[in-house]
Amino acid sequence: MDRSFVIAQISDLHLDGSGRLLAAVEALTGAIRERMTRFAEVPDRILLITGDLVNDPTPRALDEALAVIRSFRQSGLFTDVQAIAGNHDVKRPSQRIGRHDAYDYLHLPRTSKSVYYRQAGLDLVLLDSNSASLTTLADRNIDQEAYNALVADSARLSIELAGSLGSAGRADYCEPAENLVRVLAMHHHPLPQSTGEGKRFLGAPDEPLMYLAAPATFLEAATSLNVNLVLHGHRHVEGLARYSIPDPRAIRSGGEDFWRTIYVLSCPSSTGQSGDDAGFNIIHFGPMSGAGRPEYRFAIARYSRPRNDSGFRPLDSNLANGVIGLAVGRDFSRDPAFQSVIEIASCASLKRDQVRALARRLLSRRAFYDDGTPSWADTLYIYLLTSHAWADLEGKLTRSGPRSDVEAVAAVQALLHRLIGQSAELLGIDRAQLDELRANRLINRASLRSWPSMPREGVDVQGQAERLGLLRDLNQQALALGLDLDLGGEAPPETPP
Repeated sequence: MDRSFVIAQISDLHLDGSGRLLAAVEALTGAIRERMTRFAEVPDRILLITGDLVNDPTPRALDEALAVIRSFRQSGLFTDVQAIAGNHDVKRPSQRIGRHDAYDYLHLPRTSKSVYYRQAGLDLVLLDSNSASLTTLADRNIDQEAYNALVADSARLSIELAGSLGSAGRADYCEPAENLVRVLAMHHHPLPQSTGEGKRFLGAPDEPLMYLAAPATFLEAATSLNVNLVLHGHRHVEGLARYSIPDPRAIRSGGEDFWRTIYVLSCPSSTGQSGDDAGFNIIHFGPMSGAGRPEYRFAIARYSRPRNDSGFRPLDSNLANGVIGLAVGRDFSRDPAFQSVIEIASCASLKRDQVRALARRLLSRRAFYDDGTPSWADTLYIYLLTSHAWADLEGKLTRSGPRSDVEAVAAVQALLHRLIGQSAELLGIDRAQLDELRANRLINRASLRSWPSMPREGVDVQGQAERLGLLRDLNQQALALGLDLDLGGEAPPETPP
């Protein structure tokens, strides 16, 4: 299965508990339902609300927001619903009486929260940006001391972002953190927006009060953490920007690896608050059609309902199907071993045909055939990934499978261990390094850069003969599982790498 997900983004509902906006919510729901029908087969379909669910956090408004969230959950359109707080969702110091805490009442994250979707390889990061925006100064004097504190809060926001993503060994990850598609959701925009009306606030243009106090610090942090797309609301206008940021981790300047691209997508008020145009976004991440090897992109469809109009229409109607295609510039192709880990974990038990299908996928790689002069580092990488996935397969099968299959699967794992050891020995990787590699389930192809690229002198021919002998033994165990793969022989046409 190709990795894919859909995010429907709505924002700035500004519900007030009076019921006056429920007709607008109903029209919004109908428009989203119509557009989501084409994504019914996508396994992860997420509704994301990027702040200002209520206009003021009174009990009646919060109850209305809870009812709207509940209706979306029960609609069957989405597999998950997530939301973050906006500045209107938070109590102001001068208005405590009769207002509730929207964070607890609506279960919104107070700092940062990372939500991982295994099938899509999506890491959706929810970040509370209220403390890092100048809008928090609305009830106070805007002096140097207050501004300096806000800049410190914005820098702290970057630290929170890093903290939410810093656990590369999280138990629910099934692939390296560098391989994840990272989407960041926040309420405030990280950089100024040129669109929108020139409204005035406290006697000054309001745009300088709307975005983060230290945007460069924040964008640099997002870049270093491989964030691909930032989604926000707050400004009640549509907007899409592309930023090319020097990668702080780049070894040298210049070249393709030096620059990172971050897309920033804005969502208008989805209920048309204060007479603004209403809108919502649908973001589909998936493989491009017609590509020989899967190439992935974000396909963004923006929908707008002009003032005093009842219908939502594509905002970018001049484009084919009203869709903006954004290339991501990274290879998000998922290794078959990672996909197998996901499928094994999702099954309570494995039937024999499932075991055979998984075994075929894992063993039908070029590394398991006579490849003449193999790339030993790449071969070791494949053997390590296969062994990790095979361990999951063996663990699940041991509890419920036939004894003959259990024994064959165990024998395959033993041979994989020997293949790993033999490849490491040829490359001159010592026992301590090898033990570390065996323990790292989230090993990345980038790790190959630190491994020797060529086998030790004088052992290549002998090593290849030993490898082929182990592969033929492996083929005998595959036969015991009902698979005739001819491992160790000539690779069939179109054998995956």
